[in-house]
Amino acid sequence: EAGMVMQIEPVDRAIADLKSQRDYDEVIFTSPDGEQFDQPMANSLSLAQNLIILCGHYKGIDYRIREHLITKEISIGDYVLTGGEIPAVVIADAIVRLIPGAIGDEQSALSDSFQDNLLAPPVYTRPAEYKGWRVPDILLSGHKAKIDDWKHEQALTRTRLLRPDLLKGME
Repeated sequence: EAGMVMQIEPVDRAIADLKSQRDYDEVIFTSPDGEQFDQPMANSLSLAQNLIILCGHYKGIDYRIREHLITKEISIGDYVLTGGEIPAVVIADAIVRLIPGAIGDEQSALSDSFQDNLLAPPVYTRPAEYKGWRVPDILLSGHKAKIDDWKHEQALTRTRLLRPDLLKGME
């Protein structure tokens, strides 16, 4: 079969060296056949103290690494990339932004798309009118409860339209 495979010994030595320095909650392998990465998984992993992410490359890794050293396999989608580096960056970015202090507004991370299985509602800036295009009046009302209701309804509508799969079992 064509393609190089990452050998077990160098990977085992690298993981052992890292583990000799600190404890790790997970040793993750980026793999197309891993568990699908999503916001709840990012939330869960953001609570971990230390993670190792092993990026596959070439044709893959010696399967014994997966059997004996890896604690979690993660896929970022049903497609093939040249290596696991981009999925590792995606996973790390989604996790790190949830850690307090990593982004300026911690509430922002909690109100992002997918935190409640809904897409985010539309967002607007000033001015209230530009080229005749208006910000919805409700957002200018100053009535927080009504604004929150509007945002939730918009999130539901957008999710139903664009990603109905996210609502399975919710409605």
